[in-house]
Order: sequence, then structure tokens, then C-alpha cells
Amino acid sequence: MEEQLSSAEREEDGCGERGVLHRWQGYSCKLNPERLLLPRPVLQAALGTCHGLLLTEEGQVYSFGELPWKQGLRSPPANPILESSLSSQCVLSIAAGSFHCGAVTDDGHVHMWGENSHGQCGIQGLRLIPNPTLVSLVDAETMPSQQVRVMSLACGAQHTLALSVQREVWAWGSGCQLGLVTTVFPVWNPQKVEHLAGRYVVQIACGGFHSMALVRCLPPSDSRQHSLDKCGQCKQVLYTMIDEDDHVIISDNHYCPLGVALSDAKGQGQVPRSGQTSKEGSPAQTPKSSCSDPNLLTSVSEDFGPSFRSSDERTFQTNPEVQKEPEGNEPAPVRLTDSPKFPLKREKSINSSLYPDEQELKNYLKKMSDLALSEHTPSTEVPCPPRSQLSSECPFKSDGTALPSLPMGPTLLITSDFEESLASSGSPETPINNTGSVTGIQRAEPKGKLAFDDSSEELEIKSDSCFCDTISSNGFVPEVDSENNNYLCPEDSAQARKSYSLTDIRIEEAGACNRRNSLPDQLAQVTPLLAQRASLNRGITMTTCANSETETLLPSLYTEVWTWGRGQEGQLGHGDYLPRLQPLCIKSLSKKEVVKIAAGANHSLALTAHCQAFSWGSNKFGQLGHMTYPSTVPCLIKVSHGIRVWDMAAGQTHTLLLADGDCFQPVLYYSGEQIVEQTPGNPQTHSGTHTKMPVLLPFCISMGYVSSVFAGGVSCLALADQNVMGFISTLHELASAERKFYDRLTTVKDKIRPLLVRVSLGRTSTLLFQKVAGHFSRLCHLTGQNSVSLTTFVQQGRDVRTLVLVKETSIFLDTYKEYFCLLGNFLVMGGFQALVKPSQEVYGKKLEQLQDVLEVKEKNVSQSDVLANLFYLPLQHLHEYGKLLLRLSTCFDVHTEEYVMLQEACSKYDALAALLQKQKKEAESTHNFWRNFPGKNYNPLRKPGRRLLCESSNKALTLQNAGRFSLNWFILFNDTLVHAQFSSYHVYPLATLWVEPVSDESIGLSGLKLTTPEDSFTVLASSPLMKAKWIRAINQAVDEVLQVGLDAKVLGVNGSPRAEPPVSRTATHTFTKEGRLKDATYEGRWLTGKPHGRGTLKWPDGRVYCGAFRNGLEDGFGDYMIPNKTFNKCDRYQGHWKEGKMHGFGTFWYATGEVYEGLFQENQRHGYGMLNSSRLSSPSSSVFVGQWVLDKKTGYGVFDDISRGEKYMGMWLDDQRQGTGVVVTQYGLYYEGAFSANRMMGSGLLLSDDDAVLEGEFSEDWTLNGRGVLSMPNGDSLDGIFVGEWRTGLKVAGTFIKTNLYGMEKKETRVPALGSMAVSADEKWKAVFEEVWSRLGCDGPGRGDSEKAWENIAVTLTTSIRQKRDSMKHFSHSQNKILESLEFIPQHAGPITVETYENIRRYLLKACELPLHPLGWLLETLVTVYRMTYVGVGSNRRLLSQAVEEIRSYLRRIFQLVRFLFPCLPEEGEFIPDHKPDTTQRRLSCSLESSTQSDILQQGVVVSSSSLLLPVLLPCLYPPLFTLYTLEKEREDQVYWDCVKRLNKQPDLALLAFLGVQQKFWPVTISELGNSKQVLASTKDACFSTAVETLQQISTRFTPSDKLLVIQQTFEEMTQEVQTLLGQDFLWSMDDLFPLFLFVVLRSRIRNLGSEVSLIEDLMEPSLQHGEFGLMFTTLKACYFQIQQEKTT
Repeated sequence: MEEQLSSAEREEDGCGERGVLHRWQGYSCKLNPERLLLPRPVLQAALGTCHGLLLTEEGQVYSFGELPWKQGLRSPPANPILESSLSSQCVLSIAAGSFHCGAVTDDGHVHMWGENSHGQCGIQGLRLIPNPTLVSLVDAETMPSQQVRVMSLACGAQHTLALSVQREVWAWGSGCQLGLVTTVFPVWNPQKVEHLAGRYVVQIACGGFHSMALVRCLPPSDSRQHSLDKCGQCKQVLYTMIDEDDHVIISDNHYCPLGVALSDAKGQGQVPRSGQTSKEGSPAQTPKSSCSDPNLLTSVSEDFGPSFRSSDERTFQTNPEVQKEPEGNEPAPVRLTDSPKFPLKREKSINSSLYPDEQELKNYLKKMSDLALSEHTPSTEVPCPPRSQLSSECPFKSDGTALPSLPMGPTLLITSDFEESLASSGSPETPINNTGSVTGIQRAEPKGKLAFDDSSEELEIKSDSCFCDTISSNGFVPEVDSENNNYLCPEDSAQARKSYSLTDIRIEEAGACNRRNSLPDQLAQVTPLLAQRASLNRGITMTTCANSETETLLPSLYTEVWTWGRGQEGQLGHGDYLPRLQPLCIKSLSKKEVVKIAAGANHSLALTAHCQAFSWGSNKFGQLGHMTYPSTVPCLIKVSHGIRVWDMAAGQTHTLLLADGDCFQPVLYYSGEQIVEQTPGNPQTHSGTHTKMPVLLPFCISMGYVSSVFAGGVSCLALADQNVMGFISTLHELASAERKFYDRLTTVKDKIRPLLVRVSLGRTSTLLFQKVAGHFSRLCHLTGQNSVSLTTFVQQGRDVRTLVLVKETSIFLDTYKEYFCLLGNFLVMGGFQALVKPSQEVYGKKLEQLQDVLEVKEKNVSQSDVLANLFYLPLQHLHEYGKLLLRLSTCFDVHTEEYVMLQEACSKYDALAALLQKQKKEAESTHNFWRNFPGKNYNPLRKPGRRLLCESSNKALTLQNAGRFSLNWFILFNDTLVHAQFSSYHVYPLATLWVEPVSDESIGLSGLKLTTPEDSFTVLASSPLMKAKWIRAINQAVDEVLQVGLDAKVLGVNGSPRAEPPVSRTATHTFTKEGRLKDATYEGRWLTGKPHGRGTLKWPDGRVYCGAFRNGLEDGFGDYMIPNKTFNKCDRYQGHWKEGKMHGFGTFWYATGEVYEGLFQENQRHGYGMLNSSRLSSPSSSVFVGQWVLDKKTGYGVFDDISRGEKYMGMWLDDQRQGTGVVVTQYGLYYEGAFSANRMMGSGLLLSDDDAVLEGEFSEDWTLNGRGVLSMPNGDSLDGIFVGEWRTGLKVAGTFIKTNLYGMEKKETRVPALGSMAVSADEKWKAVFEEVWSRLGCDGPGRGDSEKAWENIAVTLTTSIRQKRDSMKHFSHSQNKILESLEFIPQHAGPITVETYENIRRYLLKACELPLHPLGWLLETLVTVYRMTYVGVGSNRRLLSQAVEEIRSYLRRIFQLVRFLFPCLPEEGEFIPDHKPDTTQRRLSCSLESSTQSDILQQGVVVSSSSLLLPVLLPCLYPPLFTLYTLEKEREDQVYWDCVKRLNKQPDLALLAFLGVQQKFWPVTISELGNSKQVLASTKDACFSTAVETLQQISTRFTPSDKLLVIQQTFEEMTQEVQTLLGQDFLWSMDDLFPLFLFVVLRSRIRNLGSEVSLIEDLMEPSLQHGEFGLMFTTLKACYFQIQQEKTT
């Protein structure tokens, strides 16, 4: 858009209408400004004494005027000349000193040129720099040294300042105005101004011989206080002490010659100058001169809110020109007392020097004076051009007389009493917008005398004119240095001390000439403890606030002005004429919100956000804009009322102001010397006349819209734009309106401030008023920031996309909404009516002052309305935003981004204005309702945030079936519906209120049904129209509550109301009626008056349920906690619920330490579950896993008694072992048999670890009582009656049989078939499979619909995923992939094929990997119970047959589930033909997951549960299963292994010969690493190595089919190696194959080969037993037995 406007403007006027520069001198009405024409628009200008610089839009720099440093240029050029050496650079900013120039490029580099006799160009060895030359700025403090990037420059007469991007100030040149700690001048290399290090410098400016810096303070929340422990200049200790009576005494034993502040003598500006020192010569601290503005030095905080305010704004003034303020950053701590006010009077001086040696002081001051004079002495060493010589002769001396010597100030002793009251006004939420810092909480009431030396004239000082803040605006309390017992601010104390006050104020009590004579012996420094105690005694609450986000988007208004350098004309603003070698803060400007500074030759300027310009320094030519001569402290420039200054510039003897006039086009004001043109040889001379007040320049209107002004020497420049398409005028109107609005808000804030300390409206209204005032202050501050931002936008940026008002609308919208929300609350509570009386006390009965602020023209306006209009004033400005932004958007094409952004912002502001206007009307109607409402019983219903929407006082609504004389009054508020009946009422929150129309014959068409969580009733409307009105009103109110929430502070702007609020919603309700939920609070989702969805229910006794609800009851997944007072812990259940009871799978953590994980039904453990009672340091630890019925162990289960080392696997009934079962112990005992009443009772079989077997009758655990047979391991037996416990001894009456009595061969004990008296495999874990069938929606195995089962699977997966998401648990990447694949139901329509069979297999693999799937949960549970059974004590070799049979049972029952899900799947063992090419069949047959087919696979697949399920089941069960195999085959494997170790000691050829392998099969050569190697007699482990390595992989496979594949590959490797020797036609015979395979088995060294063989044999599919795989397995088995029988010699 900028480019479009620029092009349009260029078409209108040759060089364009943007950035047009006008130049003139003086203020004569006959002036005709000269227009400087350049090819491109000018962005910035800078003026020196007789020259100037121009920066164009393309970053080019032009020079004009007298340029004596240019070689070959003897006369000023007619037109600006281009600085060609900078043509290749993009210059961002420029600066001009008296006779030197500077430029900053976009890379942060500095280029200087011009006069350099004092080092002001920073280039050593040259007096003149003809062309821009790069200046090196290097930060030597960093390691390694780094180049400093600069963002702006400022140039004076003999020095230059640079502001880096790190906001640090660098200086070079000559003079004390550098602010450097050095006495060697000139300073050629740029050095950092250390006294400003660590501060955020916003702007720098250079006068002739003084410097200025605008420093941003820390925001209120981070504002720091500075200690008074040391002087910031000379580092001497300053003692701040208190005596036992808490009287504050500031040490008077310190004097800092660098910071002496002199007072004005009587009269205007009659301050002692050079040589006018007192007779005593002792410097002291006197009040600084000031302007007549009573608010200039006010110490009342700029903002109000939750801070501490005085009852009045007070100024310490001796006359309109003499005011007192502590120097530096620290005001004197004073004490708050209740003594009456006493006027301060000027007394005779006390002839006592404060300096230890008075003569030494005089000598020092004389030295300083001589130094100052030497700085002004003309340089004679280096000849300069005629014009440039002025820089060394100080051309800014206004009268040509000798510079004054440094004065020695008179002694000042301040004595007085003060009475100050503090008020905490505002809420802790409201930020405090000021940056004042103090030393303590208390205030002192000084009593004494003002002593001016050599003066006896009385000077009356009003006692209420001195005000000193006692604490910082944010309530900050300084910390204490534990080592030095001094005050420290949180930031670096060294940096904090750099802004200390250099004033030494002594406070004396009345009746004492010298306070030191009456000091007590015991003194203590002021501590934070004392400060806190003082604040508590006065009921003060210290608050802090967070940083506002606007600080990062909008310019800060928390600023300070720091000055240093020569002060002979008072241009430093510290109330004296002393030079300052280091930067010092002008305290009187600290709270003025300074946004810009400027420096002339001998005067200084500061512009505030309030469009006020302050000036100080030399005023000989009226350049200060007021009559004070001179002014040593900032004074307000007097301009006409309504003129708002927003830009300024300072020249040699004049000041130029840019301000808002009567229209939106800016106007120019000039203050200073008149310049008249005379002869051509002498084109300009000083007329000798000057302005007394700023005068309007009439020609400014013809310039256009001036955006910036510049001044230097005797010239003035104005940068103007012509209005094109209304864009420029709208921008200026927008900025001007914002500045005017900020001015009005500030005026209103000043009117509000006195009310804060006088108001007493009751607790609620007072708190509301404080909040309103605080938010008004925040809104005012935001407006001020925005006004400054808009001013900068008009001057520098023209891209509306960067406009904060457009880009960050939420900042303004939120601030306005928060303020007006509180204001409406205050209005509802009748605050404005209560505020009338305090306002009348302050502003008179008719509130004329407030009406003047409002510019009210109507008559007969109530006083409460005047107050309300005062606070509602910002509402008008929102319409102004929308109007101006809309007008601005018309300057752009409708398709541009700017147009869209402006339209959106405009609509937002308009919508907010309409909403706030509506809310105002609602607040007014609510206030009127409460004012006319009868009865005090309803006062609890009156709340600040509650608004009236509708009420039925005219019987618009009546309760159905109500009595004839009953009274039913329905009142609809924005948050509740109130049903009033005489003196009682019921409140129904709208968030839990449902309304629906009822059309019943009995009640007609006018019924409304109202539903709440605990009530449901019907009301009758007086008419259908009234019915529709109430339904619409209730629905809209409910909808607003649901969208915003009752407790929300910010109301929405966008969004049209819906016809009906959602039936399902989120709300909070506390139940009150008797029942299960009495006094419980529910927060969550609702559906038509009942909790439905996810929510949290809390009972007063500590019970908490968090989870899903359905129809008002817990239903779904939830977490429930119940406090257990006995154990001081909580019981916790996490799992599924149904109809308010625990139902489904869940986990219960008992307070006793037990944990149950399993199924529940009707709040009881029912179904499969595992109870873990294992606790540390517990005598009885156990784990039970099995079936539960009605909270008792019933059915099959495994009980691991950890403390006893026993494990029971059998049947249960009512928590007792009942039926058949098996018990194993850690000592190797094995029992199987009958149990009754939790005891071994009946027939049983007992085996010991040594294979002794006892079959008999049992009556107790391990106790026999009846007939039995005991078989010994050696074959002997004992048959008879056994009585006693097995462990302690048996009594036997029977027959002993000795089998080898007659030398017969010893026989081993015959171990009976185990498991006959144990629970069958199919009876185990029936509860687990029943749960899976139940999840599939079946009543039992196979009884259900498969399609419904698939739907249940989908629901289960979706629900589980949601639960995971709600619990903030995330799936892994692989699990997400599996979930995606399981979302699709496998299609199994039509006859099954090999491909379909393969798809089913893949689906099962994925389903079993995911526990969320029913089959995955089944697999996970089966693995758990299997390991629970056969791990630990269960690792007993007697259990092997049961473990194997249990796996077979798993396969059968899971296969039944699979066939139910896939009905097309054939039964076990059936054949599926394959009609596809042979390659697919071979690929399938070679698959490692399902390679379980025999030769018939060439034509199809045999359906097998093993091929489908073992690949996913057996890997998880393999560890405990194989452990049982190794225990069972331990003896055989040991014999086998001993033989393998013996035989493997032989070389390959010897072993082949020993095993009987024919020599034709002996390898002659072997391949080793690709090389052929001869087989020797000593070669070992080399022959048939490939086959050996292949067979060794059998131990790494899990399923029998995979192990058989390894055997097959081993035979193939053997065959390939033999065929290389004997040819490809070779065929094996068993006689040849067996010995060679025996060799391979021996060399494979498989440790538990017997266990491997047994596992394959037990679990191998029947279809594989008689084919090729069966033959190969038989061969391996034969090798195993053969090795055990081998006997080597």
C-alpha cells in the first residue's frame, strides 16, 4: 500500500508528496520555507551549526550547507550532495554535531566524518575527516572481543554518543560530557559509559557540551530500590539509622563534590553564580528551582490502584519557581506520625561546615572551576577553519562573557513536620504503574529550620507542599545484605548505586539545633523487618504485579532522563550549575512518562506521553518557552489550551514544537531567537528579538501533514506528507484522537485519585471501586502507550500490518472488557449513588469540575449519572477506533492483506462497543430492579456480576398446580433462575438448567418444563407469546453461561446466540437433597439434568470419583478413591463401572497394601482376578490368581503362599480349597488329590524329591490317616495303614516288600501317571475365556453373532484409545500402526483360500500383540496365569505334563474363538487347496511363522491351531515351559552331555571314522574365508561346519515347526556338501545318513538336546509326524539316544 501511495503521490507531484522537506529560520510571519528537492522521499534529517544531513528512503545520505572538511569545496553547494562513499551501504540513521557528522548502516557499523580536532569522529591522527569513515566499536570486556552493533548516534560540539543494540551507551571525543571515568582527552577510541551499563537506554541526545539519555525503568513488578549504603560517585558510606523511637536520621557526615545541588535565591532565577559563594563556603543541599507547575515535582504515584496513596497530591514549593526534591534516585526516608502540620520557615544558617576540612573543600572546588574554564578556553595548537573554530570556542555561549566558575553552595537544614495518610486503594490484581523507589515504609515528620547562609529573610514554606513516597509503587521491600547489613536491591548493587542521590539532607527535630547532639547510644540501620512491621501497623498490604504483555509490543512509559556534562547554564536539570562527570537521573522527570529528549546548545527538552514539553537550561533567547531565566530544573513549556505537543527539536538558540491544532493537520510552534535576512553578503543575522512564549508559525498549514521536525544551529526543518486518498490524514487523525483521548483519561484519573482515599462505600463496593480505579489506570496506561506507538508509526512506519491496534487487537479488547465488566459490577451494586457524597466533598455539590471534564451540555443530569458517565467515558473511544480503521481500509484495494486486517479489526472494535453498550443497559436495569426490590431477605442474591434478564412480577409465569393464594415469582438472572415464594426462594444455576416446551391436553400449549439436577417442575405461561419469550430468554442466558462460564472475567465479543443451548454440557453442581450424592459436588458433562459423560464427583468425606457417567450413574471407565481412616490411607479403584457400581475389569488398591486386578460385578470381585497380598516385612505374603464369585475365591485358581513356600493349583469354594488340586513346595514335594474345607482330605498322591511315592488317604495337610502304599526309589514298597504327618514322621501298620531280596536285579520306582487327580486342562481358567466371550457379546462359547462380535471389538478399541488419551498416555509408533491395521474388519465372505488363511494369520498376529484387543487381552492374561503357575515354586518337573496339556487346551479354546470370528475357517486338520502358482505355496511353506505343513503344502494348506496360534503364544510361554523340560530331562541330558564332551575331543577325521562314516563322505578340502584348505588328520571343527551352525539354531527357535525347519535346513546343507563330492545325482540311504548326521549333532554341542526333542515331540502337529519332517525328527531323536549309549575307549 505504501508503494501504491508513493507512486500516486509521485504522479501528482514530480518528486513525490511523501517525505518533502521544508527549511527556514526564525519565526517571522513573512517567512516562506524553502523546499529541498531530492530524487527520493526524505526519512530523516539532522542539522549542525551550519550544515545538515538528509537520509532518503533508499538509505542514501546527502549533505548540504557549509562543508569545510570537503576537499575542493570552498563555498556551500547550491543543492544537497550525495555522500558517495556510503552509496554501497544502506544507512538507517544519521546524526550531525556542530561540525561533524555520523551515520549508522544496517549492519550496525558507524561511519563518521567532519571536524575531528577533539576526537569527536573517533579516528586518531586526523583533524579533518573529509568522507565517511568506518569507526571501530569493540567491546574489550567480552572474550573474545566482539564488534558492537550500533542502532543510533548523537553528536555534540566535541563529542559523539552511540547507542548499541544491547542498549548500551558508547562515547568518544572530549569533555566531561562523555560520562567516562577518565581525565585524558580526547578519547579517540569509543568507550562504554559504565554508569549506564545494565540499564535499558531508549534514546540519546547531545547538546553543545552536555549529554542526555532516556532510560527505560523496570516495569512495576520488577522495579528495584537502591540502597543508601554508599555514594554513587565517591563510594563513601552513607549511614541511614534509626533510634529506639524509630526516628529516621540520615547521615550528615558525607559530602560528594560531584553532586552538590544549589538552591535558587529569592526571586526568579537568582541563583548564586560564579564567585557568589557564601561566606562559610560549606556546601549544602537546597531545594532546586522549578517551574510554577504544581504537579511537576509531585511524588504522588502516576497511577492508582492497589498501592499506597496520600490523601492529597502535595508539592514542596517555596514559590512558583523554587521547589525541593531529593537528588538522584533515592528520596529521603521519612516517618509517618500523627502530629499536626507545621509550616516550614527559613531560619538563620548554622555556621558549621559539613566537610571535614573546609580549606580542602575550597581548594577542590577552585580546581574544578579552573578545569571547567580550561575546557572553554579556545584551542591554539591546531588552526581550524573560520567556522570550525567555533566548536573549540564554545559557540553556544549566549552572552559572550566568561563562563562562570563552579559555585559553592550554601548550607541547608530542612526542618518541619508533616502529616501524611496512606490508603490502600485497589485490589492486588491491579498493576501499579510507577517506578518510584524509597528506602523504607515509614515517613518522618521533620521539625526544624531551613538555614540559608548569610540570609535572615524569612521564607514561608507550606507544610502540605512536600510529599515523599514512603514505599515503591509496587510495594517492593528491599532485601538485606547479610554480610554488610545493608539494603540491597535484587539487581546488581553496584549498578543500583549509580543513580544514588547526591543530596545530603539532614532532618532535625523541633527545639534542637543539631540532631547529632541528641542521638542515642544505640543505633540500628533500617531493616526490612521494621518496614514490614510499620506496614502491618497501618494495615498496609504490599503487592506486586506481573509484567504486562504490552511492554513487549508497545513502548514503555516507565522512563527516566539522565544527564551529564557541563551545567553552566543549568542545562543538566539538577537544580544547580555544576558539571556532572557521570550520568545522573533527573528525579523530577522520573514519573512524567518521558518519551523523547532533545538537546540544544545550552538547553534541554523532554517530551512526555501526555503531550507536554519540558525545558530547562539557558533561556536568554526565550528558547525554553517560558519566562524563567535560567531554569535549572525542568519546567513546562506554556502553550495554548488544547494544544498537544507530540514532536520537538532543539537548535542553538531556539526550540521547535510540532503539535495538534484545532484540526487534525499538525501545527508548528517556534520559541527562541528571531533570524532576519539582510544583505546577500551577510544573508542572516540575529535580530536581537526573541519570543517570550511559543508562537504559532502560520505557514505550517501550507506544508501539508508534518510528521517530524528537526533543528540545529539557527535553522529549522519540517518533514511533511501530502494527503493522498485520505491515507495520511486518517493516520494523523487516528494518532491525534488517541493523544487527545489519553489526555482526557489522564484528567479523569486525576479526578478519581482523591476519591480513593476518601471513599467508604462498604466492603463490597469499596473493593469494587478500587478494582475499577486500578483497571481504569491500566486502560489509561495502555492508551498512553498506544498514543506514543501511533506517533512513532506516523513518523517512521506506514505499514498498517505492523500497527499494534490492528495486529494485536486482543490486548485492547481484553483491557476494555475487563474494565467495563468491573464497572458494570460497580454500577449494579449502587456504587455511583454511594460515590456522590465523597465526590461532593471533593468537587463541590454540583460536581462542576467533573461536568467540565465530560463537556456535558445537558441540564438536570443527576450527580450519579455524571459520575457514571465519567467512568464510561472510554466507551465512546471504541466507536472512534472502528470509524477510523474503517476509513483507513478504504485506502486499500479490497483484495489486499491490509484491507482484510483493517476490516477485521474494525468489526472487532464495533462488536465490542455494541456488546459493552448492551452490558451497560443490563447493569442499569439490574440496578433499578434492586433499588425497587422489596425485602431484605433477598440481599444475598445481589451480586456484582449478576444481571437481570427477565422477571414474572406480572404473573407472566405461574407454577403448575399452585394454590390459589400462593405466590410464585420467577426471576431470571444471567447466571441463575430464582423461584421466590414469600420469604423463601430457590436458586437454580443456569448451567444446570434445561427448559423444554410442554404441550399437554391438561395444561394446554403454554407449559414449560424446567429440569435441574435435583428437581423437575412445570410452569405455565400467561400466553403463547410469553411462553416463547421465556424460552428464548432462558435458552440465551444458559447459552451465554455455557460459552463464557460464570466465573469468567472476560466476556466474548464474537458469536451469535444459538436458538437452543446444547443438551449435553459441562457444568458444576453441588447436590443438597438426601441420598447417595448428598453434599457431593459434581463437575463435568451433563445431559438433561443428569451427569452424563466424563466428570468428577467429590464427597465431603473425601471420596472422589473421576471418570465416565451415564444417566446420572458411574458407567464406563473411572477412578474412585475412598479414605480409610484406620490406615490413614485411601482405597482406590481404577477400572470399569456399570450403573453406579464396579463392573468389568479393574484394579483395586486396598489401604492394607493388597492389590486386586481383575473382574468386578456389582461392586464385588467376580470372574477372573489376581489378588496380590505381598507386602514387605509382612509375615504372610501370598498371591492368588483365579476365579472369583461374589467376592470369594470359587472355581479354579492358583494360590502362591510365599511365606510358606507352597503353591496350590486347584479348585476353590467360598475362599477355601475344595475339590481336586495340586500342591508343590519349594522343597520338591508334590501332592495331587482331593481337598475339602481348605485341607488335604481324601485320596491323594504324594511324591518327594527323591522319587518316593505315597498313595493313600489324607485327613490334613501333609497328614495321612488311612490305607496307603509307599514306594521307595529302589523299588521297595510298604503297604498298610499310615498315620501321621509326612514331615514329622509316620506310623505304619502294614507289609514291607523287598524287591531284590533273592539277588534279583534292582528296579527303579514306577512313578504313577501324574495329573489323574488334578484339575483337567480344559477346566482351568474358564473365567478368563468366559470374559473374552462376554466382551464379544456372547452368552457362552460359540453362542452369539459374529457380526455383533466384530462391532464389540471396534467399540472396545475405540473406548480404550479414548481412555488412553484421557489419561495422557501415548501409544508407541508400532502400536499406532497396529491400531490402524486393526480398524479394518477382515473380509471373509465366500469359501476360504490360502490367501484368506494367510490374512487371518496376519490379523491374529497383530491382534494378539495389542492388549486393547480382546484376543490381545486373552493372550496377555494367559501368559500371566501360566507364568504365575509354573514359575518359582511351580518350577517342578512333576508339572511338565500338566503344563504341556494346558498349552494344548489354550490352543483348542482360542481356535474356537477364531473360528467364531471367522466362520469360514474350516475345522482342525482340514485341507485348504491352493490354485495359485507354486511359488506362493513354497513361500508359504518356508515361512518361519507358520512352516508347519508337510509335502502336501505343494497343493494347499492344512488348517491347524498350532500353525495359527503357536507363533504368538509359545514365545511368551517358552521360558517356564522349557525350564520344566530341562528339569524333567536333567539326568538324560547330563549323560548325553558328558558323552558329547568326550567325543568332541577327537579331530574331525578320527570322529568320522569312529562313528562309521564311509570315507567317500569325508571332505578332502574345506573352504575357509574364501580359500580352499586341505583337511588334515589334526583338523577339528571344520568338516560340515555349515550344517553344524545351522543345527545350532534349533535352540533359538520357539515353535516345533520352526525347530523342524532348522532340522530340514541342516539336512539340506549336508546334502549340498556331499553332492559337491559325489555329484548331483547322489541320494541318501539311512545307513549312510545316520552316522554323518550323528557327527553333525555331536559337533553342534546342543546343551539340552533331550529337552528340545521332547518339546518338539509333545507339541508337533499330527500332520507332520509321518512325512519328511517326521523322518528327520526321528533321525535326530535316534541320534540323541545313540549318543547316550556311545562308549569310547
